[in-house]
Amino acid sequence: MRNEQLAQLGQQLRVDAIRAADAAGSGHPTSSMSAADLAAVLLANHLRYDFDRPDHPGNDRLIFSKGHASPLLYAFYRMAGAIDDEELLTFRSLDSRLEGHPTPRLPWVDVATGSLGQGLPVGVGMALAGKRLDQIPYRVWVLAGDSEMAEGSVWEAVEHAAYEHLDNLTLIIDVNRLGQRGPTRHGWDLEAYARRLSAFGWHTIEIDGHDVGAVDAALAEAGSTIGQPSAIIARTRKGRGVAEVEDREGMHGKPLPDADAAIEELGGPRFIRVDVHKPPAARVLHTNLGGPLSLPTFDVGDSVATRTAYGKALAALGSARGDVVALDGEVGDSTRTEYFAKAHPSRHFECYIAEQELVAAAVGMQARGYVPYASSFAAFLTRAHDFIRMAAVSRAAIKLVGSHAGVAIGQDGPSQMGLEDLAMFRAVHGSTVLYPCDANQTARLVAAMAELPGVSYLRTSRGDMPVVYGPDEEFPVGGSKVLRSSDRDRVTVVAAGVTVHEALRAAELLGQEGIDVRIVDLYSVKPVDAVTLQEAADATGCLLTVEDHRPEGGIGDAVAEAFTDGRPMPRLVRLGVRNMPGSATPEEQLHMAGIDAESIAAGVRLLVEQAVVR
Repeated sequence: MRNEQLAQLGQQLRVDAIRAADAAGSGHPTSSMSAADLAAVLLANHLRYDFDRPDHPGNDRLIFSKGHASPLLYAFYRMAGAIDDEELLTFRSLDSRLEGHPTPRLPWVDVATGSLGQGLPVGVGMALAGKRLDQIPYRVWVLAGDSEMAEGSVWEAVEHAAYEHLDNLTLIIDVNRLGQRGPTRHGWDLEAYARRLSAFGWHTIEIDGHDVGAVDAALAEAGSTIGQPSAIIARTRKGRGVAEVEDREGMHGKPLPDADAAIEELGGPRFIRVDVHKPPAARVLHTNLGGPLSLPTFDVGDSVATRTAYGKALAALGSARGDVVALDGEVGDSTRTEYFAKAHPSRHFECYIAEQELVAAAVGMQARGYVPYASSFAAFLTRAHDFIRMAAVSRAAIKLVGSHAGVAIGQDGPSQMGLEDLAMFRAVHGSTVLYPCDANQTARLVAAMAELPGVSYLRTSRGDMPVVYGPDEEFPVGGSKVLRSSDRDRVTVVAAGVTVHEALRAAELLGQEGIDVRIVDLYSVKPVDAVTLQEAADATGCLLTVEDHRPEGGIGDAVAEAFTDGRPMPRLVRLGVRNMPGSATPEEQLHMAGIDAESIAAGVRLLVEQAVVR
């Protein structure tokens, strides 16, 4: 398309962004107007996308990392014929698909954006899928704002992309100089961005982002660059084309003061339709391999770490399913993802010590149809909480595994202990939280995770633990296991993971004193097995929860929530890690935290004594 026509497309996008924000009475039209020429040239001349088939495997991927510029994205969709003018003007209204920041409620949106600094890390995952898994020459285009270039997650992604030579990835930076409250760190210093990106190994192109000919040439250059990801660093003006707001502070996140006058200044509404280039025919290489799933099995009485069972089960799952991929944060020898790496090296991805990029890459890969398992220490996944939260907004199906949970890791001390992870994952919308106590249970839950929607989390432990379940035992998500029960039970002890074994030892101690206790293994922390808990409460009257986790947000709170539907709350005592641990043996750590067998037994005795007094 000729430059004159491209310029008209940019004006149409600006007008439509203004109209949408004016109809909503809110939004970010000035942030949209700065990038309008960039978007127009991309849509008309470079994007390969079948809007009638958003699931076409050959489609390019487009991520608006500056998600607040959603009026531009929706104007973009109207220009492509994907939505009509009537829908454009429903922007930000109840039940509209056109939300304030884009989400996959629209079939052309792969991932939700709006939390800045996430688009490029997710784009790296998509580009990795295209180059190493799909082996399809689609391109990944990421439109970012200059403000978000201050985010550390962006630079995790920048280094990862360069290391992997992702020449199918193009970052377009809309350098409009102004952030939310004033100028950005580098303003219009394009060279400042170019120096940094070049230092990481990127091919950089500096342009005037309102010169459509220069934009066209830059996009073409990026598309032909081999061996390096490309960054187009475009100098633009916020609010471009409307004198009242152009390059003015204080106009961020507001509709234009006089939308009608602004539209007239831009030449009025236009209704140009662009026939977007279709992608070439393509097929996806990943398929289920067709073989039966043969999970590893472990003998009752053996001692096996659940992290080891996870690694072996994941490798077995990878042999049965070609869509399963594994990502790790340079701790594969600890998380045991190394088993998968050895069995399926082409589907293993090393993200190094960059947990935000680890989770984001998993989100990008699942958007391309893969089933990603991403692993790190449970403690370090907390660094990526915003990415996990946004994964839920994206309706992303990712499997996260946190090893080295709790004080039971021993001498490494508190910096390595996951003590807040259950609370973090339970709070994520639509999440599933699993915490196995033995190897066979772990293997079954690893396989079950592959079919779960949304964000699912498996918590594994460092040390060897006795195998208590046979290999044929079933562990449905949302269930639990009653390991000991009788008609004489005085208290129910609810545990998960390492504390299941402490609870069983406590039951032996108490049994010698004539005190019978029921033991519930709450391997599914979310959703929780409310029926079993309620039955136990009815039978024993007292519940004691014990967890290798902080008392806030973990197993104790999950159990308490089972009684919030109007059922009477039983007597409930919660044992958890309330101290600040130091370095000590696992046994000493459990005792100091008050969650070992001796502490559980003491808690039960006290409950029984109090019940007798009453």
